Amino acid sequence: MTSPLTLRQQKRPLIGCTTYHKIVAQSPPIEVYGLMPAYVAAIREAGGIPLLIPLAAGEDELQAIFESVDGVLLPGGGDIAPIAYQGQSHRSLRDINPDRDRVEMFMVRQAVRAQKPILAICRGHQMMNVALGGSLWEDIAGLMPGAIQHDNYLTSPRTFLAHSVQITPDSKISHWVKTTELPVNSLHHQGVRDLAPELTATAVAPDGLIEGVEVSGHPFAVGVQWHPENLIYDNPTMLGLFKGLVTAANGRNETNGSNRAF
Repeated sequence: MTSPLTLRQQKRPLIGCTTYHKIVAQSPPIEVYGLMPAYVAAIREAGGIPLLIPLAAGEDELQAIFESVDGVLLPGGGDIAPIAYQGQSHRSLRDINPDRDRVEMFMVRQAVRAQKPILAICRGHQMMNVALGGSLWEDIAGLMPGAIQHDNYLTSPRTFLAHSVQITPDSKISHWVKTTELPVNSLHHQGVRDLAPELTATAVAPDGLIEGVEVSGHPFAVGVQWHPENLIYDNPTMLGLFKGLVTAANGRNETNGSNRAF
């Protein structure tokens, strides 16, 4: 087993990953905080070390964790509470978790303020927008005029390429995926409605839905609506987004030294 000292000597950056909360149906039932293995694999393939962030952490603990990691990943998951973006309740809303909303808002705002690298995926992409002052379509199919189908998680495997996105040339996304048009999977029913003032839209679906965002002037603050972690073996360019996160985190680690509390 690799020791913490060896990991520090290798200078592989620590990537703090927010988690989901589930109750495992067994006797007796148990509660867990978790992360899908595809995210873990993608971070490791890109050269980083994933560190899971528990949703029970208080603000002081979150600050200590934030200062100890070199970058942040916000994964996909359930819906964000509409109150966070002055939205409305909708019958399609599912798996709302106030603790997860709280933890991820903290991480987004701190990462933007401190210029710490962050990659936000699907729900994470939406949370980046909400945390910085934007809003969401509570349900794309029911509310967004002219929308294509985005909720393919109901009918298709996670690797199904549902549509392409147009990516802004010279953006961080285009740099790391090496193209300006990319076929992507689509596993969501919510999406960015009003874009937060600090964000720039850099990837768009055929129906105009914003599917990629960046913070201008930030080393690496990127959100994507699709799930690149599920596509890194079918399309290796998808790993580029994780390499972008890890590269930026590694540069910060080498420049600033380690602030790790463990």
